[in-house]
Amino acid sequence: MSEFTQDQYWMQRAIELARLGQYSTKPNPNVGCVIVKQGQLIGEGYHPKAGQPHAEVFALRQAGEHAKGATAYVTLEPCAHYGRTPPCAEALVKAQVKKVVIACSDPNPLVAGKGVQILQAAGIEVETGICVETAKTLNLGFLKAMSTGSPYVRLKIASSLDGRTAMASGESKWITGTVARQDVQHWRAISGAVITGIQTVLADDCELNVRALNGIDLATVVQSKRIVLDRQGQLPLSAKILKNPETVMVMTPFRQELADLGVIQLAPQPLSQLLQTLTQQYQIYDVLVEAGATLSTAFLQQGLVDEMISYVAPTLLGQSARAMFNAEFSEMAEQLRFELVDVTQLGQDIRLRLLPTQEMI
Repeated sequence: MSEFTQDQYWMQRAIELARLGQYSTKPNPNVGCVIVKQGQLIGEGYHPKAGQPHAEVFALRQAGEHAKGATAYVTLEPCAHYGRTPPCAEALVKAQVKKVVIACSDPNPLVAGKGVQILQAAGIEVETGICVETAKTLNLGFLKAMSTGSPYVRLKIASSLDGRTAMASGESKWITGTVARQDVQHWRAISGAVITGIQTVLADDCELNVRALNGIDLATVVQSKRIVLDRQGQLPLSAKILKNPETVMVMTPFRQELADLGVIQLAPQPLSQLLQTLTQQYQIYDVLVEAGATLSTAFLQQGLVDEMISYVAPTLLGQSARAMFNAEFSEMAEQLRFELVDVTQLGQDIRLRLLPTQEMI
């Protein structure tokens, strides 16, 4: 195996480890670390939860004194600052590793190249960019938030073949099957927040929480905030979403009864400003929008969607059913186009993952 192929092999292992924390680390990024000496794995670890040791610490503990002269593979640039845990770059220096291979740099202003500088100043060889594109997918929200101050936004839509998301009455249970609905739990679980509109809450009395993940103990999952956009103050206190008010945020004119429940209230504001508020004040880096056509269309038309996750069921609901998108276009030049990056069959349904094209934004 060539050195480059070896580097890819061990970095892929570090990426697999990082994924083990995908439901539990937020707001921290998912990070994995593997320590190798003379072609043998001598230590590995991942960051399990905010406040607990980082991936490098677990890997170094496992490697012990054998870490001296070894190569460490890390999916994200080792941190260089004292937070709730000490800097990982300094831990690698102290362990006297010979080389550190990094998948992607950390745009966090507290790190941003400083981790690499600490390693190089100690005479440690540093290589970056191995499996970088795969590693970036571990932390799309964190990387975007640190670079731009806004979260990574996924828009989820479930529709029929004829692009309908509910009957005219608002009835929508169920268009897609159980496998597709289970898949949605994953996207909720990796998100810092799920955003919906008041009309969806009034129509469906939805909870939008994570209820089941295959093979995962829900006690380890950091539940996402559920955010209701309610500019007129219509949210009833009997709504199911308020069963666990500590994980609910409502954008609404101030209501004392919501404050008494412990619900965080946000002043009505434009969507782009709301996203910045969530990232900069509440450390929410990944947002999933699960809403009706009006709110979904607003996010799309304002260029706020980074990725659309579209579930399509093999059924027809007819022309009087509610459309998935309600903008009024009169010319082809107005269309919103996407790049199709993945198609997956889930039971009898399909899931499309789509990225808005540059022309749209």
